[in-house]
Amino acid sequence: MKKIFTRNTKLAFVLISLSITFYIINYVIFHDAHDIFFYLINDIAFLFLQVCLVTLVIQSILGERDKREKMLKLNMVIGTFFSEIGRELLKNLAQADVTVENLQKQVIVAENWSDKNIRDLLRAVDTHKGLIESKGCDLQRLKIFLAERRDFLLTLLSNGNLLEHEVFTNLLWAVLHMQEELDFRPTLVNLPADDYNHLSGDISRVYSGLIKEWARYMYHLRNKYPYLFSLEIRTNPFDKNADIHVKT
Repeated sequence: MKKIFTRNTKLAFVLISLSITFYIINYVIFHDAHDIFFYLINDIAFLFLQVCLVTLVIQSILGERDKREKMLKLNMVIGTFFSEIGRELLKNLAQADVTVENLQKQVIVAENWSDKNIRDLLRAVDTHKGLIESKGCDLQRLKIFLAERRDFLLTLLSNGNLLEHEVFTNLLWAVLHMQEELDFRPTLVNLPADDYNHLSGDISRVYSGLIKEWARYMYHLRNKYPYLFSLEIRTNPFDKNADIHVKT
């Protein structure tokens, strides 16, 4: 940083010196201080408009474009997550939600859904208070499933694009924590009651964040990638009658 500051200072000094030199040359040749100061003041006045144009307009446009590009890359990462682990994980964790039937009625998505239907879906998952009982899902199967995908989760966390999405990053950490809780237990059968309660809390943390990210991802696919949206509908983790085959 100090080297950059020194280099910029030297550059500024050189540029200002050149400017003064050429003003002196102008005066020596034409002997007209009036024109020199007249155009100098005009240039300084216009400088504020240039700064305004660059900082408020051009940078704003570039910033929006950069933001859209980052969100596109981020949604690609989220899409990879749901393809590799998220969809199946959500299906497994939903088995532990005692109140999942209340949510199922509202998340059976159709290809002809309107914007209102999607907004209702987002509202449903945001307000859903699942009641998690860890005994309700196959913990041993969940343990193996997550252990096989631990390297994939760590790779996702190393992706710089996730720095723009703290919520999704927190979800990945929650999944990794749940994986470690399961992995450190040599057996997941006949656990003490406190252990089941603790695992229920870990599952609840992941499940709550996962259903919200899933709903937002569905919204993104509907607007940007209808063909991927169609696939997600046919593999809906909440739809017991979901069928991969296309039906007309």
